Amino acid sequence: MKHRIVVLGAGYAGAYVAGTLARRLSPADTEITVVNAEPDFVQRLRLHQLAAGQEIEAPQLADVFAGTGIRLRLARVTAVDPERQVVAVADAEGGGELGYDTLFYALGSHAADHGVPGVAEHAFDVSSRPAALRLRERLDSLSRRDEDGSVLVVGDGLTGIETATEIAESRPGLSVALVARGELGAPLSAGAGSHLRRACDRLGITVLEHTSVEAVEATRVLYTDGTALASDATVWTAGFAVSPIAATSGLEVTENGRIVVDRTMRSLSHPNVYAAGDSAYAIGDNGRPLPMSCASAGYTGMQATAAIVGRLTGRKIPNSKLEYLGNHISLGRRDGILQMVDDEAQAKPKYVGGRKAARIKAGILKMSLWTTSHPTFGLPKLKRHLAAVPDAAAERTVA
Repeated sequence: MKHRIVVLGAGYAGAYVAGTLARRLSPADTEITVVNAEPDFVQRLRLHQLAAGQEIEAPQLADVFAGTGIRLRLARVTAVDPERQVVAVADAEGGGELGYDTLFYALGSHAADHGVPGVAEHAFDVSSRPAALRLRERLDSLSRRDEDGSVLVVGDGLTGIETATEIAESRPGLSVALVARGELGAPLSAGAGSHLRRACDRLGITVLEHTSVEAVEATRVLYTDGTALASDATVWTAGFAVSPIAATSGLEVTENGRIVVDRTMRSLSHPNVYAAGDSAYAIGDNGRPLPMSCASAGYTGMQATAAIVGRLTGRKIPNSKLEYLGNHISLGRRDGILQMVDDEAQAKPKYVGGRKAARIKAGILKMSLWTTSHPTFGLPKLKRHLAAVPDAAAERTVA
C-alpha cells in the first residue's frame, strides 16, 4: 500500500512542499494529495494591489500540478483527526474524509478582528482573494460617486502600509487615512521611518498615530478616546489569526492556535504531522519565533520537505536556514523600503528606499510566482523509494 501524504493548503508553503515531494519521492511508494479551497494560486503578497484595482495573475492549481502526479482536491478543510489520521473536507458534493500517513498542514492565516465590535460585519480586509475583490468592488463604487469617498486603513503593520499607499496611488480621487496604534514606522530605522512619512505626505495619506479603535460601524469608526471618524470603506489590517482547526484537533498549539513544531517542522504532539508558514510556531536561527510572512513560509517549507523526505527514505535530515532577514515594503508601484534587521530582529541603520527598493520587491514577487508555478523545476530527477524500516539515523539532524 502506498504511503499517503496529504497537504492542506496550496499557498506559498503548501504548493512548494507538494511539488518538491512529488519530485523527490517515488510514485510507486507514495501518493500526494493537495487540498485547497480555491482553484487558483493566490499571490497573497499582492492582494492589496488586487484590491486597489490592478490585475494580478492567479495560475490555476490544476495547471501548476499538471504532470507532477499530485492529486488536487478542491475542498474546504473542516477538521483534522490526528488519532484516526483523517482530514474532513467539504465541497460542492458534500465532502468526506481523506486518510493520511503523513500530514503537512499549511492552511495559512486570515485577518484577526481581536474582538473589536463591528469588524466582521462592516470592515474589509485583504487576507484572501475573495476579500480583496470585495474591497475592490467597494472602491469601484466609491470612485463612481460624484463626491469624494473616504477610506480608513486600520493597522500600520506591513499590510496596512502597503494597502494604504497602494489605494492612495491607484485611486487619487479617494481620501485615504492610516490608523497607527503607536508611532508610524516604529520598527523601522530612523531613515526608513522618515522615508515612509514622506511617501504618505506625497500620496496625501492622513496618518493618525497613537490611536486605538473601539468599534467599527457601517459609515464610521469609533476610537477609544470617544471620538469618531467617518469612513466609506474601513480596511482592517490589524494583524492575522490562524484557523481554529489545529487547536480543536488535539494537536499541540500555542495560545493563538499555531502548531508547535520542532526544528524540523514536525508537530511536538503528533510526529506524522508537519506544519509550515503562518500555521507553524517555529523558532528561527536567532532564537526568536519566526514571524508570519512569505519568507517564513519558504524557509519552514524547505525544512519540512527535507525532514519528510529524510525520515521516509531513512536518510539524515539536514537543517535548512530559518532566518528573519528583514522586510520589503511597497509604497505604491514606484516606491518602497527594504529594511534589514539584525540577529535581535532590530532594524539596521541603513536601508534601501525609492525605485530601487520597489524593483527589488517586484523581482521577489515575480520569482515567488514563477517558482510556485513550476514546483518541480530544477529538482533532482532521482525519485527515492521509501525505506522499509526507517533508519534511526534519519532522526538525527545535521547542525
